[in-house]
Amino acid sequence: MTTLKASRTGARVERQPLARYTTLGVGGEAEVWFVSDHAQLAEAMEAPYRILGGGSNLVVADEGVPERVIRLTGPLAQADLAPDPQLSTPGQVVTGWVGGGVPLPGLIRKLQKLGLSNLEGTVGIPAQVGGAVWMNAGTRYGETFDGLHSLEIVTPGGTRHVTPDDLAWGYRNSGIPRGHIVTRVRLRLRPSTPEEVLARMDFADQARKGQPKMKTPGCAFKNPGGGKGAGQLIDEAGLKGTRIGQAMIAPEHANFIVNLGGATAADVLALLRLIRERVGVPLELEYELWPEELG
Repeated sequence: MTTLKASRTGARVERQPLARYTTLGVGGEAEVWFVSDHAQLAEAMEAPYRILGGGSNLVVADEGVPERVIRLTGPLAQADLAPDPQLSTPGQVVTGWVGGGVPLPGLIRKLQKLGLSNLEGTVGIPAQVGGAVWMNAGTRYGETFDGLHSLEIVTPGGTRHVTPDDLAWGYRNSGIPRGHIVTRVRLRLRPSTPEEVLARMDFADQARKGQPKMKTPGCAFKNPGGGKGAGQLIDEAGLKGTRIGQAMIAPEHANFIVNLGGATAADVLALLRLIRERVGVPLELEYELWPEELG
């Protein structure tokens, strides 16, 4: 880790290996900007940049990336879950602002304790709020957009406030362009009880018991439709347990690639290419690749 010259707005800037910020545990170095307010964010966006949340769903090249990498901290990683009295109704709670840097798992636990429903289907996803919104992260039991009321998005041209109705969102896609940063959201939640929300979380979590526990970015490919999921297609191709270097197609679930310890991005990319060569239908990556030409 190398501390670089301080920014004029007070952002902390360090050169760090991105492997420490990804759930896969691979990735070379980059200049990381830790920004806690909009002024620092605006300065960070003055040069080519990428935004890094919880680091799930991401494969970073072993060489790192040349762009600045932005992480939201401080007030942009805090949550005001108090109901907004002007926006809430008897059957709907609209919260204050929730920062894009808030870890999603901790947020889900807090909502459960408050007896607030709509997002428990995302239980277990190791993301930050901004990243989960950007890709509409979810499971078969629910997705991030189930609980969104409004969004604050910072773009190279300024700040926008939008609602889900303003976006062409869908399966694993928010409709938010690349390079636009989800800085804050308001949540749209249904009043329930802590016990009922916990029961739904437990039900959704049971479906994840067969997923691998080692370092992984999550599901590698989107389900292509046609009745068979990506994991089933990869399994039928006989690829479960296949290993290249220290990366392996998980024996528990074939749509997951895991790091056995010391895997490189090159190992992971080789497995992704092998899957696409051996599976008989086109598969669209669910992983984000940095840089994009890795794919």
